[in-house]
Amino acid sequence: MLRIDGSFGEGGGQILRTAIALSCITGKAVEVFNIRSNRPNPGLASQHLKGIEVAKLISEAEVEGLKLGSTRIVFKPKLIKGGDYKIDIGTAGSITLILQTILPPLLIAEMPSKLEIIGGTDVAWSPTVDYLANVTLKALREMNCSVSLKTVARGYYPKGGGRVLVEIDPSKLEGREFNENKCRIEGVSHCQNLPEHVAIRQKETAIRFLREKGLNADIRVEVLKGISTGSGITIWSGYKGGSALGEKGKRAEEVGFEAVKSFYGEFSAKGVFDFHLADQLMVFGALAKGRTKYSTTKITDHQKSNVYVINSFLGGIVRLDEAQKVVEIKGIG
Repeated sequence: MLRIDGSFGEGGGQILRTAIALSCITGKAVEVFNIRSNRPNPGLASQHLKGIEVAKLISEAEVEGLKLGSTRIVFKPKLIKGGDYKIDIGTAGSITLILQTILPPLLIAEMPSKLEIIGGTDVAWSPTVDYLANVTLKALREMNCSVSLKTVARGYYPKGGGRVLVEIDPSKLEGREFNENKCRIEGVSHCQNLPEHVAIRQKETAIRFLREKGLNADIRVEVLKGISTGSGITIWSGYKGGSALGEKGKRAEEVGFEAVKSFYGEFSAKGVFDFHLADQLMVFGALAKGRTKYSTTKITDHQKSNVYVINSFLGGIVRLDEAQKVVEIKGIG
């Protein structure tokens, strides 16, 4: 059984998500210990629990330690099953983080999958659904990944209630070297159960910032009714993006400025991928046939933790060049 130290590097939930995904893919049983041991509330939170539960469902796995607060789990997968699944996180737990765990295994299932996932689409400490749809999936499509995503309803903290439909057609991923991708700047500013001017002010702040930098952007506005109340804005171009979320007492202008500052910091930095995408693409590069290579705006502890897990499962197939900020992956596909 492979043993993974959950406290390695940044010691967060990414280690767990990558370990469970690769356990499903390789069929190797894995023990993850010291789970989130350096966090204020160590062990499995409800978000991680749900991700493992879904991975257990799609792989008919045997699992030990599947309870809130557990700092150790053992995951023993069997066969990955494609099919139709309805996944209700039950809270505003992140839909995009659930997909980080189950999307790679379902890409090698024997049949296509259709997922209906209910939870949080725009929540803290996770990629927004718009980032996933317009940055992550854009890069994956260029590796021959056949995945479609539709956001039916948005879900914010704490009530959730967002609804996302995902269709996955198993496909042979192809490694590739990514080069700079000049695209127009786009975005979406949204609010739910709030006045329209909230989303408009978020957008206008971002547009004004970019114009001062000599840049134009096409940012659409969404005003919605739903189960949860909230707002946010995501901005992207090519392989880079930035986002921010509203919260009680936070002015819409602050939200717009936070998002555009985050985006522009990555957009103007040297590197083909923003540092979040550089992290997210590693597992898919590992699955692909041939070499995947890209530069990024910076090397992070989060990325190093991901490399540790992938190389523990598959040998030294991922190499980080910290001086050049380059990630190179020799895929096993």
